[in-house]
Parts: sequence; structure tokens; C-alpha cells
Amino acid sequence: MKGEQSHQNSKNGQTMPLNFCDLSGKLVLVTGAGTGIGRGVALVLAEMGADVALHYGRSADGALAAVKQINDWGRRAVAIQGDLSVVADCRRVVDEAAEFLGGLDGLVNNAGITTTINFLDVTEEQFDRSYNLNIRGEFFCAQQAVPHMVARGQALRERNPEGDWAGGSIVNISSVHGMLGCPGHSVYAGTKGAINAFTRELAIELIPMHIRANVLAPGTIEVPSYWRKSPGYTREAGNAGVPWGRVGLPEEVGYLAAYLISDGSEFMTGSVLYFDGGLTAKMALPEQPVQSEG
Repeated sequence: MKGEQSHQNSKNGQTMPLNFCDLSGKLVLVTGAGTGIGRGVALVLAEMGADVALHYGRSADGALAAVKQINDWGRRAVAIQGDLSVVADCRRVVDEAAEFLGGLDGLVNNAGITTTINFLDVTEEQFDRSYNLNIRGEFFCAQQAVPHMVARGQALRERNPEGDWAGGSIVNISSVHGMLGCPGHSVYAGTKGAINAFTRELAIELIPMHIRANVLAPGTIEVPSYWRKSPGYTREAGNAGVPWGRVGLPEEVGYLAAYLISDGSEFMTGSVLYFDGGLTAKMALPEQPVQSEG
């Protein structure tokens, strides 16, 4: 993924070398990075060269272990606790990350909760808990991150007046549930649909600041909570539900996140990228035998 490619500089028409997904020098905050997808993303970003701040809510052990692993690779990392359903914590976590890293080039908004509740049984408390973390948290973390990204861009331009700044990057983690219906997910799907719509709007509003915003929407990504919430879960059962024939893994989400943070994705903003092994592409109808002509 670090193979050198040629990149057309839109300002002067010159072809310049570009290492896709080389994140050397990038400063990134990943929320919900103590376990699951967020932890996998943070580790991949660091492996690609970024310095990373890992936010966690309750998974302190996982976040601290990831910080140690990243430090062992020679990268800087810090774990920051916060309840991102609280706006004051969103602002504090982002500010602490920027202070430790020395700025912000990227934000991966991953923190969230999954709820599976029958629509008629959803309580006001359950509704508020999901929306406050899943969309409120992403909204206000992004809002707080933008000034830090703008300042980072100004500093890089001052350091290298002849170079181009590829811009800041916000990656909001959504889900296939933002597009597909599934029993028991009325609240969860609503938060993910909101993330998709919010990110498209954010992309347009941030263009003048040269900050891009995209959605990464995973499908069946095997995380530790699968076994905790469904004691009978097996890898084989997970594989059977994916058209590609297997579940995805957190680090694989990290590879796509790395591209979206990298300068190689400088022309991409306002996109919703489904990462799901063909799940959203397949019609949910019983398969029929294919009739041959002749």
C-alpha cells in the first residue's frame, strides 16, 4: 500500500511522487479506539506512520495496550478517556489529542453503541443514549477538530510555502444499517443514516477550509462484542451471512481509513463507502437458479 505513484499537482500541472497510504507525519485522533473497529483502525494508522491519540470510553485496558504497541513501533500515542455523549467531553478529548500530538491532520469518528431493540419496545432513555453518542458525539468532535486542522494547515504552509497541503480529513464511521433495513435496528439505523446525511453536508461546508469529510460504512466486521452479546456466535456463522464468504476484520477497516486520511484521497469528499463484502449489493431475495439461453 506504500507503493510510489504519480500525482497530478492541480496548481502547477507538474507530476509529483506520492506514497499512497504513507501516513508519516500525520497526526490523527481515533475515537472509540479501546476495542473493536476503532482499535484496529488506530493500530493500522500507526503502522502506516501516523502518530495517534486513542480515545476510549470504558475499554481502558485495550486502549493502553494499543498505545504501548504503537510506542514499540516508534510512533507517538496517547489514550484519552471521555464520554462522547457529553459535548464538554467531546471538546476536551479533541483538545487534549491536539495538544499531545501538536495539531490534527485527521479525525476518525468511530465511537458508538449498537442497540438491537424491537421498535415498539424502545424507551426514551435508550433512544437518547444511542443518538447522544452515535451522532451527537461525531458532530461535536468534528466541530471541535476543524479549527485544529485549519491551524495545522497554516503551520504546514508556513513551513513549506512551495508545497501543497492536501487538507485535513474527517472519517465518520457509519454502518450498512444506514442503508439497509434489519429487524430490531430502528434506533441504531436512524443514527447511522443521520451520520451519512450529516457527513455529506459537512463535506460541502468544509471545502473552503480544505478539509474533506467521508463516511466509512462497515458491514459484518468481527469484533470481541460478537461473542459477548451472542454467546453462540461462531466464525462460520458470521462467514455464512456475507456474500464474499467471510467476515471482515477491524484492521481491514483500518486500511480503508488509512487511505481516507492519506494525501492520496485528496480529491474525495462527501462519499459514503460501504465496506461489506457485497452485503449492500445483494438483493435479499431467495436465490433462483440461473436459466441458460438456447
